Amino acid sequence: MTGLMSEATLGGLSLALLILQVPACLLLLTRLIKGAIRIGPLQPASPEQSHFGSVSVVVPTLNEAERLSPCLAGLSHQTHEVREITIVDSRSQDGTSELVLAAGEQDPRIRLRTDDPLPTGWVGRPWALDYGFRNSAIQAEWFLGIDADTQPQPGLVASLLRTAEAENYDLISLAPRFLLKYPGEWWLQPALLMTLLFRFDVAGSRSSNPKQVMANGQCFFCRRSVLDAVGGYTSAASSFCDDVTLAREIAQAGYRVGFLDGSDVIKVRMYDGAQETWDEWGRSLDLKDAASPGQLRLELWQLFMVQGLPIFLVFFSGLLLALGADSLSLRILFGLNLGLLAVRWAMLLAIRGSYDFDACDRSSLFFWLSPLADPLAVLRVFISASRQPTRWRGREYGPING
Repeated sequence: MTGLMSEATLGGLSLALLILQVPACLLLLTRLIKGAIRIGPLQPASPEQSHFGSVSVVVPTLNEAERLSPCLAGLSHQTHEVREITIVDSRSQDGTSELVLAAGEQDPRIRLRTDDPLPTGWVGRPWALDYGFRNSAIQAEWFLGIDADTQPQPGLVASLLRTAEAENYDLISLAPRFLLKYPGEWWLQPALLMTLLFRFDVAGSRSSNPKQVMANGQCFFCRRSVLDAVGGYTSAASSFCDDVTLAREIAQAGYRVGFLDGSDVIKVRMYDGAQETWDEWGRSLDLKDAASPGQLRLELWQLFMVQGLPIFLVFFSGLLLALGADSLSLRILFGLNLGLLAVRWAMLLAIRGSYDFDACDRSSLFFWLSPLADPLAVLRVFISASRQPTRWRGREYGPING
């Protein structure tokens, strides 16, 4: 007896929690097993003459002057497979266009375009990418969408081409290597990333369910003919997670889609500090625009059970056991959630290669404490799922977009 409730009551509550948690744990286990046999990280590749001019690159921008230079430099280091590098700017006011024009003097493949005014029903990013696609060279067999905050590494495009041909992919998107700086980022960002890894297959796993396909628009490599066949970005026009929405549309059309580990070929500095990470990335982590309401509810239930609850349940069930409560279901509950925490810390080892530890200071030590931020990360996903963004990448949107 604990003095607070009877053993029977404790046992009943523990059993109820187990009934809710065990199916979520089994679902997580199936994804982790897939991750154990996943395709390894893409490696930089040398160019092949047969790929000459086969890729059009499009970078959407809106006031990206402070982050764009490493992206342009990285794209300039890509070799002859890149036919053109089009920067689609949405009337930036911070000198972005001047920066692009100056880069174009060094690399004639770099060209500046200003997109048309944003139509009703479109989000700015997919509109800029669609505009760039519609105005890209039809001679290029492949389209590559790249975000302005990325740092493409030498051999990226050649590696994408080689992998697509070897594995017969129609679309490849890459998980990057993250560049973090401040302690709050190192603590919060991995926990937010884990909300995706616990709900979907990890990069390099083969997903047979089009509705579960993952993608990353920071590096989105697609056959031009396929993108044309699905109407460009129109299916993702009003989506705040246009990359996943479009990838699932392409997968459901019967094309072969791959979400692979690109940590050795592309880096990204997404946000500056924990607050910006919470505000900006947290707006899209629910992926509600790419899922049905039922699917979203299922994903949120699983996430709450396997990432949101374990820390609390280990603490409270352990405390009750220490106070003398003796229930088989309570002991199983304690062991199950202790195991989930062990898995969570083991996952840190698995994703360590997705973070750049080379140029960091002691702030990176907070990476190993990120499981303590899990309840906060899960809360952020629930908050995002309950509302529509009204601000996204420098634009204001009404309560209903589209």
